[in-house]
Amino acid sequence: MKLSREEAAGRVMVALDYPDAASAEALVNSLEGIPCFMKVGMQLFYAAGPGFVAGLKARGYKVFLDLKMHDIPNTVKGGANSITKLGVDVFNVHAAGGSSMMSAALEGVEEALQGDSSLNRPLVIAVTQLTSTSQAVLNEEIGIGGSVADAVVRYARLAHEAGLGGVVASPQEVQLIKAACGTSFRTITPGIRPAGADIGDQSRIMTPRQALEQGTDYMVIGRPITAAANPRQALESIIEELV
Repeated sequence: MKLSREEAAGRVMVALDYPDAASAEALVNSLEGIPCFMKVGMQLFYAAGPGFVAGLKARGYKVFLDLKMHDIPNTVKGGANSITKLGVDVFNVHAAGGSSMMSAALEGVEEALQGDSSLNRPLVIAVTQLTSTSQAVLNEEIGIGGSVADAVVRYARLAHEAGLGGVVASPQEVQLIKAACGTSFRTITPGIRPAGADIGDQSRIMTPRQALEQGTDYMVIGRPITAAANPRQALESIIEELV
């Protein structure tokens, strides 16, 4: 698959895993002009709040708000309503919360859009299994039998049936998910590590090029960019790998 530089940049979601807004702003400033996604997770969102997300949107970035909601349906519905009002492009829930909870997230989105037609409709996706989940953890600690891939595909089907637009999964499961849910069902894949990078706490990983060849739609990349001596150069190298 051949991508333009802009298309390649748009496939990369930079994980802003920082403890405060100032640290994240420094990274964002260093990447100015590269049309990538910015992923805001729990650590940064809890520290910097909705205002940080609004600032990213004001600068023209697409934003994936990665809060992994997992609660009773009514609570998730309210959370999805609030998130939609922030104007984010993508947010997620846990598929393990069940189909009613995932459907409730979509109801929250619809209510927000009905209240303000100028809002962007976000892509709502579900977390299947974390990329740190090994076979032993899945079977012996979480208590789900079978392989990790089996569990991922089961949750992907559940999310698809609930009306969600995609899932978070490791790049190793992308082809299985696309076969089960269709090629238009989006896959967002963490566990991406350029060749030679430290794998950290990830256990199911691929390089950016390998993930693209598997058919993934977006790849979440954090430490290989954010912990690099030159983050901009690190992201540019990843983009070069994808074009």
